[in-house]
Amino acid sequence: MIIQLLRLTAALCALTGASAAIGAERVPKYPVKPIRLILPFAPGGGADLTGRLVAPGLTERLGQPVVMDNRPASAGILGAEIAARAAPDGYTLLIATSSFAANPSIYKKLPYDVLKDFAPITLAVNSPLVVVVHPSVPATTLQELIAHARAHPRKLNYGSSGAGGAPHIAGEMLKSMARIEIEHITYKGIGPVLTALLGNEVQLTFSNLFVAQPHINAGRMRALAITSAERSKARPEWPTVAESGLPDYQTGLWFGFMAPAATPDAIVRLLNRELVAILTQPELLNNIRAQGGDVVASTPEAFARVLREDIARYGKIIRAAGIAQQ
Repeated sequence: MIIQLLRLTAALCALTGASAAIGAERVPKYPVKPIRLILPFAPGGGADLTGRLVAPGLTERLGQPVVMDNRPASAGILGAEIAARAAPDGYTLLIATSSFAANPSIYKKLPYDVLKDFAPITLAVNSPLVVVVHPSVPATTLQELIAHARAHPRKLNYGSSGAGGAPHIAGEMLKSMARIEIEHITYKGIGPVLTALLGNEVQLTFSNLFVAQPHINAGRMRALAITSAERSKARPEWPTVAESGLPDYQTGLWFGFMAPAATPDAIVRLLNRELVAILTQPELLNNIRAQGGDVVASTPEAFARVLREDIARYGKIIRAAGIAQQ
């Protein structure tokens, strides 16, 4: 009996060892080559800056280069499509923004399914938008801007980073709630929008604080209000839009990291762990806060929940504001 038990134990050990070896072969070492980080908007915007703040730390912690790949077009749709179609092996990542949750309500047909074709990794940063105008606009408050727009319908242009992007939604909400007529002009990213604003090609936009603050501080554009529910901790002197006469107005911008769907859960968890560690480093945390953003280092499940909730929330806002599907 003892001999039989010993033989059975040896056989089980051999089988277990073989299974472990097979399992090890099926789960390759990661990463062993450079990782591509798709930034679906033009350089100079919040997604671009978030990626460039995080990439050096990710390179250091993973031991492989993280290569930036800017793919600006159509409210981030091109970059998202490239990521959705990439191999689900952890070597292609995407920085998604809040426009990602708005696009299903803007576009009748998307080349991907927002909920099915991506694996959320972590929500990274929340950022309010700031309403900024060209210095030539005779308004130092949002109330004065609204009064000027009402007195001169269709004379003011506002720029956005594309249909369905956070600045577009913010602009259409302002038009609807303030009952003003201003013209919408789209660009491939907030960087080009700010360039147009500096050149007075557009007179108004809704920008994240990351990229607008240097221009505001230099007097090249004027800040009127913040779109979040509460004042910015970075610039508490700026009133909210709600405080400025539109009490139900609230919107903003978020940035998060995603991978193609079917990326192995072990890789998603590894990337989540490393990204959360990078985002919560004091130096990076303070850097983002100083530029008006709030770090949100979440679990994949929490990010997925935010995405589902925002798809529903933005859908209501888009329908109420009358933003037509394209």
